[in-house]
Amino acid sequence: MDRTVSVDLAAAASRTDVYRKITWRIMPFIVVCYLFAYLDRVNVGFAKLQMMSDLGFSDAVYGLGAGIFFLGYFIFEVPSNLILHRVGARVWIARIMITWAIISAMTLFVTTPLQFYVVRFLLGVAEAGFSPGIMLYLTYWFPAKKRGFALGFYYIAIPLAGVIGGPVSGLILQHFDGSETMKGWQWLFLLEAIPSLLAGIAVLFLMVDRPEQAKWLSAEEKAEIRTDLMREDGDKVTHTSSKQFLKDINIWKLSAIYFMTIIGLYGISFWLPSIVKNSGIANVELIGWISAIPYLVAVPAIILTGISADRTRRRRMHFTVALAVGAVGLALSGYVGQSPVAAVIWLTVATAGMLSALSLFWGVPCAFLAGSSAAAGIAMINSIGNLAGFVSPYMVGWLNVLTGNPAIGLYAVAACMIVGAALIRVIPAALGDR
Repeated sequence: MDRTVSVDLAAAASRTDVYRKITWRIMPFIVVCYLFAYLDRVNVGFAKLQMMSDLGFSDAVYGLGAGIFFLGYFIFEVPSNLILHRVGARVWIARIMITWAIISAMTLFVTTPLQFYVVRFLLGVAEAGFSPGIMLYLTYWFPAKKRGFALGFYYIAIPLAGVIGGPVSGLILQHFDGSETMKGWQWLFLLEAIPSLLAGIAVLFLMVDRPEQAKWLSAEEKAEIRTDLMREDGDKVTHTSSKQFLKDINIWKLSAIYFMTIIGLYGISFWLPSIVKNSGIANVELIGWISAIPYLVAVPAIILTGISADRTRRRRMHFTVALAVGAVGLALSGYVGQSPVAAVIWLTVATAGMLSALSLFWGVPCAFLAGSSAAAGIAMINSIGNLAGFVSPYMVGWLNVLTGNPAIGLYAVAACMIVGAALIRVIPAALGDR
């Protein structure tokens, strides 16, 4: 009996070691890639501080332009993920990153609202598939019980983009303001596209498609991973037809939950610099530094909630609490008026809650979908959910113009987050808490 126990403990330790090894080998580079992706997606929020007045754009024009990115994203996301499943992550992720870097840089040529809409739409087309592609990629390396930490690790790229991107964006806008060559916001789009381009080229040399291709894993480790994944896939859902896939009610439920979650994400991402500015701070460099604070606090929050959800197997409860806390923080950030300290405190609560919930969400679909169903399901949930990236900034911008009160849009976003926090309970515990 003692010998059996010792063998079981040794096997468990071995599994922990191999997944720890994988985490530290592949996740830092993935985080860097997503950091650049997210920065290129939302740096328009900082460009707005100068771009709006230079080009004569209203909040409604900005909101529509910021959100139209997600229409292109929606249309091309499922095909993109299916292509990745066939050709491999290395080639396809590199393609995505290189094309989005080029198109993001092209934003510096915008002079009219129509041009702004077109380049944002094309950026969405270029980037479609990156995030769900990485989600799918992680299912090739980690079983569900080990994936919560990996997803949390992955999602720290969003707050890191804020921690790094805020100060860097503020410095670029401040330093290049008055440049004879280009405006500060034009330099912003050009300079922040370069890291994405270089990272896309690096993907071709550094990314490994599957564990069996990894030279840094032993034959025993590869067999261990293959056994874990095959055992888990036996309990997952694999749809035999497109009709069966589309009739799976859980995919539609998760799409609705993710939609409400993403409304909150981009309510924060696209408007955080403006909220800080409206609280009474005018210096764009200082806005950049202050905007980093909420994201800095979010990093440990994401990691700790992921670890707790893995240990307790209560993902739905963790998701509900995190998203509800984020909603309260966002609503109160619109209530503080001319108080920078209070604005930063509540934005910090909002950001930590929002991003923690986001990292927890993907543990649910990744835990019960397998094979091509995982590729299509993750992409479909992400594409439908990311339509909220169109709705959220446009809704806030439209409400700002309609009411003249920037807090009303934030209240609407917070209400959507509360709905998402409640909806997670319609997912069966057998799926949601694996």
